[in-house]
Amino acid sequence: MATLLSVNVGMPQDVSWQGRTVHTGAWKAPVQGSRMVRRLNVEGDGQGDLAGHGGEMRAVLVYQLQSYEYWRKQLGRDDLTFGIFGENLTVDGLPDDEVCIGDRYRIGEAEFEVTQPRVTCYRVGMRLGEPTMASLLVAHHRPGFYLRVISEGHVQAGDEITLTRKGPEELSVADTDALLYLPDRDPAQLRRALNIPALSPGWQQSFRELAAAQQPKQEPGWPSERAGTRQPGEGPGWPGFKAMRVARIVPETPTISSVYLDITDGTPLPENRPGQYLSVRLAVGDAAPTVRSYSLSSAPTAGTYRISVKHEPHGQVSRYIHDTLRPGDLLDVASPRGTFVLDENTRPVVLVSAGIGATPVLSMLHQLAATMDPRPVWWIHTAHDRAHHAFADESHALLAQLPDAHEHIYYTAEAPHPDEDHITQGRPNARSLAALGIPADADAYLCGPVAFMDDLGGFLRDHGLRPERIHTEQFSALPAINPGITPTAAVRPHQPPGPPGTGPLITFARSGITTTWSPAHASLLDLAEACDIPTRWSCRTGVCHTCVTHLVAGDITYTTPPLELPEPGTVLVCCSEPTSEVVLDL
Repeated sequence: MATLLSVNVGMPQDVSWQGRTVHTGAWKAPVQGSRMVRRLNVEGDGQGDLAGHGGEMRAVLVYQLQSYEYWRKQLGRDDLTFGIFGENLTVDGLPDDEVCIGDRYRIGEAEFEVTQPRVTCYRVGMRLGEPTMASLLVAHHRPGFYLRVISEGHVQAGDEITLTRKGPEELSVADTDALLYLPDRDPAQLRRALNIPALSPGWQQSFRELAAAQQPKQEPGWPSERAGTRQPGEGPGWPGFKAMRVARIVPETPTISSVYLDITDGTPLPENRPGQYLSVRLAVGDAAPTVRSYSLSSAPTAGTYRISVKHEPHGQVSRYIHDTLRPGDLLDVASPRGTFVLDENTRPVVLVSAGIGATPVLSMLHQLAATMDPRPVWWIHTAHDRAHHAFADESHALLAQLPDAHEHIYYTAEAPHPDEDHITQGRPNARSLAALGIPADADAYLCGPVAFMDDLGGFLRDHGLRPERIHTEQFSALPAINPGITPTAAVRPHQPPGPPGTGPLITFARSGITTTWSPAHASLLDLAEACDIPTRWSCRTGVCHTCVTHLVAGDITYTTPPLELPEPGTVLVCCSEPTSEVVLDL
């Protein structure tokens, strides 16, 4: 008979960590007497980061006495007191390799249902003073698990724990955890996991993506619990950079020019996926080479690459491309990559852009037109006026080739001609989008200024489109994912403080920072943080893959071997350092 040994609670507090402040509820301690357990937590308890912890499906965390004994021996520790693993209930029994997702237990007056393993998180390492603890919990198959509260009631140390119902499929907590975080997944286990209604929605979504990735002719993706539902982004091509020749330069508007690039070595040009981009490296003046990324605006089968560049008033690289670059010049170019790509399915397609943001969705439109795709297609574009409407004739001609196309153009500073019923003066808003007849099952692809994408994405969600079917592209740094870190004022990316390093050059392509590596930094992630570059991470030990980043060029080594390597062409920056000059899409 399993037994409840300790009830542990703690309210969120601010904890100093690596020069930052973390708001966390990981500091829990045993309480005397009974405590009421309600739908969202134990009386007197709280979670600091509700995106990763807490909520109805993660109301109560359980850890076992047997795992305490294991870690005391494994880590050589005699100071592991109940609650130090962040758990609410410390129990004798209920091992992770026997408890199954969907099992129900009665403890005292309350009844609970097992919903998922513990989420990998750096904060358990903070609490124990063991930075790699998140990785160890997974590698040693001792994660612990979350409970949903079926019936509220009081619990206290000494209560017996009684199994009231076995979960369907009898998939253990340890096997479920390994299925998400470890390699060599069993397809049969994935199917079993998806047959468990009690499994939390986040893990269900992760397993759906993993199951889809194992289908023929589909490339693998990473689960949403691990990496924010990341899709594969590197297509066929070449490693690092290679020279390409400027074939011609064509003005599109007073501020946008298209650059056509040809191969120089006679090899066939790899076909890109519609929506991908090229990273271009240029030496402008006496400064270190600079890397910028530009969407491919041509058809994937065009036989040449076309990038279209807007002349930014203070953009050193865009000014060089517009004022200095000439046909015949050579540019260092990395092969096509990017996760913002047109899905191959039968759902309606909505292509939404503003200004230069038309470039990746124009490539998608080329692909749809080339295959005479029968899907309904909405082309929604916003420009300042007619003169600054890039690719107006080109996109209009492509839409005319589709059997079910809908064109809607918005000019913010010019009224349309009377015979142009597809052009509206103003900006798209919730009302105008609702009037376009976009079906709720559509896939939408948005590119433009961040505020534009935020607004239009919100309008589409309100219209009924599912969030996972609204895809966005941006070339500035991605929004940070730093769970639990107390927000501070945004700082423009800069060179790291202190004396310059003597190692290879590290370029953060999205942020426009090139600096030298120093072994004073624990990882590429640590260097990025020293430059105030927005970063994305959770476990910081190579487990969750939240930090996965495209490696545009160069080689790295892992200081802590990840439990599962990322796909080729990507790197886990939380546990890696360079062995050569490196360019990261960060």
